[in-house]
Amino acid sequence: MDSGEKNKYGLLGRDISYSFSENYFKEKFIRERRSDCSYQNFDLKNISELSDIMTQKDLKGLNVTIPYKEEVLGFLDDVDPIAKEIGAVNTIKFTAQGTVGYNTDLIGFKNSFSPLLDKNHKKALILGTGGASKAIAYALKELQIKATYVSRNPTKDQLSYAALDQAVMEEHQIIINCSPVGTFPNTHEKPNLPYEHIHAQYIVYDLVYNPETSALLAMAKSKGAQIKNGYDMLVGQAEGSWQIWNEA
Repeated sequence: MDSGEKNKYGLLGRDISYSFSENYFKEKFIRERRSDCSYQNFDLKNISELSDIMTQKDLKGLNVTIPYKEEVLGFLDDVDPIAKEIGAVNTIKFTAQGTVGYNTDLIGFKNSFSPLLDKNHKKALILGTGGASKAIAYALKELQIKATYVSRNPTKDQLSYAALDQAVMEEHQIIINCSPVGTFPNTHEKPNLPYEHIHAQYIVYDLVYNPETSALLAMAKSKGAQIKNGYDMLVGQAEGSWQIWNEA
């Protein structure tokens, strides 16, 4: 129903002209006849620019993407306990009491990933250590799957790509790419994995959604693995955000 009042929503990130969210919400508002709502990208070179955006009139909610999911916490009045535990926020709600941060990546990932699981899927490798990876690790813990981070610059309890030998790969039959490697326009790129060890028992999940089949997923598919891109997760987190923004 059109209230006649503009409710502004948007996406915070850097270099986000390619973003899923703006098109998704604009189409949603047309489909649901919500002419009272608008959605725009806020492409920030630096998180310090956020203060000016937060004071905009009629702003009701924001999504947050790379690279600000962790940095944004310091700008919020309150953070939902789960988002606080994850250590990353992808949804901001504007209330009379101030701004509140949430994480809907968790539910978006969990709902799209869980149907793929089988009894052999006990351990996972998470490629990348940014804000999105934290929600993935939290979801895996809830699903009782032990996760290990893989990084180009590993810290304690993380693995380097060079450490991914046959034994490590065989032990971890879930691979989740949380890095931007392979995203348009660099579609030929893929994580530096020993692909010869991937087989039909694997799940390979790539948060990249553009292209639909990344170089990582194409290679994994050729080895017989179950593959899934990040599109359903994105839809899930977007709808999760919309629900939060519209709760009383």
